Amino acid sequence: MAKKQSQGTPATVALTKAKVEFTTHTYDHDPAAKSYGLEAAEALGLPAEQVFKTLLVEVDGKLTVGVVPVEKQLDLKAIAAAAGGKKAVMADPAAAERSTGYVVGGISPIGQKRPLPTVVDTTATDHQTVYVSGGRRGLDIGLSPADLLTVTKGRTAPIAR
Repeated sequence: MAKKQSQGTPATVALTKAKVEFTTHTYDHDPAAKSYGLEAAEALGLPAEQVFKTLLVEVDGKLTVGVVPVEKQLDLKAIAAAAGGKKAVMADPAAAERSTGYVVGGISPIGQKRPLPTVVDTTATDHQTVYVSGGRRGLDIGLSPADLLTVTKGRTAPIAR
């Protein structure tokens, strides 16, 4: 008997497999949008502080995931310290895509090809539900911050400014 193929993105498949409750929210992505995250918040009618973007950095040469509210910026010194390193720089977009299996603007912290150390800004725990990329542009996933931390094996730290 043939194995049944799962539908969805690697992020939704990973959440379903982990038996995590989540909601999906789609919108028409505008290729001209200057900020993918702010576009998502606006298109979905969600508060920007509840919608989080996924950014990849190199901490002392090792890829690390930072998850911060879309209206904020990632504090490179703070994520370096949270990851136990000295220096962080934004990762090359091509390296981020290769490592995660997602395209820039659609990188989810969930269901990445290679699991990476993940740090979520502490403000995520201020909300019952947070929204992150679902693995493609125009798709966000809503889930509890606790579930986000569990499925990514992440931890929280004040990494946004």
